[in-house]
Amino acid sequence: MPSATEPDPPNVSTGLFRSKGWQVAMIGLGTATAQLDTSVNIAFPSITRGFDLTIGDIQWVVICYVLTYASLLLALGRVGDTVGHAIVFRIGLVWSAVALLLVSCSPSYGAMLFFRCLQGVGAALVLSCGTALVTSLYGEERRSRALGIYTMMMAFGLMLGPLLGGTLTTIWDWPAVFWFRIPIAVAALLLLRGLPVSPPHRAGDRFDVVGGIALVLGLVTMLLALNRLREFSAVWFALLSAAAFAAFIARESRAARPIIAIEVLKLPGFALLNLVSVLANLAAFSVWLLVPYFLTRVPGYALTESGAILAAAAAGAVLAAPIGGRLIGRYISAERLAIAGAAAIGAGLLLLSAWTEETPTALRVAGLVVQGIGLGLFQLAYSDIVTAALPLMDRGVAGSLVLLTRTLGTVTAASIVLMVFEILQQNHSFLEAFHQTFQLAALLAFAAAGLLAFSSRRIGAS
Repeated sequence: MPSATEPDPPNVSTGLFRSKGWQVAMIGLGTATAQLDTSVNIAFPSITRGFDLTIGDIQWVVICYVLTYASLLLALGRVGDTVGHAIVFRIGLVWSAVALLLVSCSPSYGAMLFFRCLQGVGAALVLSCGTALVTSLYGEERRSRALGIYTMMMAFGLMLGPLLGGTLTTIWDWPAVFWFRIPIAVAALLLLRGLPVSPPHRAGDRFDVVGGIALVLGLVTMLLALNRLREFSAVWFALLSAAAFAAFIARESRAARPIIAIEVLKLPGFALLNLVSVLANLAAFSVWLLVPYFLTRVPGYALTESGAILAAAAAGAVLAAPIGGRLIGRYISAERLAIAGAAAIGAGLLLLSAWTEETPTALRVAGLVVQGIGLGLFQLAYSDIVTAALPLMDRGVAGSLVLLTRTLGTVTAASIVLMVFEILQQNHSFLEAFHQTFQLAALLAFAAAGLLAFSSRRIGAS
């Protein structure tokens, strides 16, 4: 029996709003309010000038946002599983629109950081339920294809961010990279209709507030420890994180409806799979950290051209994700596709490690595309494995876990990759340090593929 859907608004084409393609497009449009935040990176110099900041201060524009949404993802995924994914998603769109307006009107740097935290809450509300909504539209038999489409849309937002950011900042200054997303959120909110109705609320199915607080505290302090890896304060953050996670595990072990069942984490290969996701994303994010600095050293590249070249990495993921979604289950298992994706990330990074100032642009783009294809295949396959491993009623938590490991990888990369590069550059030229850093990143991606290959049977058995 087809699932019930929300009533259509009057005087609106029923067929249009009940079309799966339309609904998925509107979910992707809403998700873009978060994914297009890559446009902010291009505006960093303008923000620095606008508030008279040092270059070191600008990192908090990223930290406040990432810490907030990453720490809330799992908790809000469980809220979506409890009260309904569509409700949480729509609240997220409204919240995001208001927060983006506030950030764009920030009267001071302190106010901007506070509003960025509010924006992070909106992003967490939207992202925590996006995967669950898309997969609910297609059903379990077409889950892989749905995840391929959703992964493609996520990568498409990342690709457009740098391209739009440069143009918007040039014309309207830094506030534009925030306010241009307000109409996107509003459009998705108004046009998103006909989603499957949430299952009836079951007696005793309540959100574990105490467990949620412990989880958020553990994630916030862990991310701060990663960010402060070169400082002694990282030790205190790590200890506090360990204590909070211990309290979370103790609480969830006794909870009638835990945020995430501890038994799931004990499935053969499941914990290793999530660790591999962190490693693969850590290796891949080195592209976004170091390639922009390399491109500024190449004569003849304007800012627009450099942004277009960098966007090729995300373009590879846009190309690969929907194709991978059609392959899983019919021609290849999700586990083997994840292995192939991690290996392709390593191959692309090796191509980058051979760059010189004389390397043709076509070869530069080819290396970035190969890396992007690998990342798109890996993220798709990983998403499919995780959503299959968790119960259907925990689909919000599954989608949030995928995004959380991705975020942990990028945050760790921001600390470790830059630290390794700076250490290497103390004794070598920029180009030599660039080559060696990407060789190490490639080895990390290959190691991730090797770990998956070693444990693939256990993962598949789970």
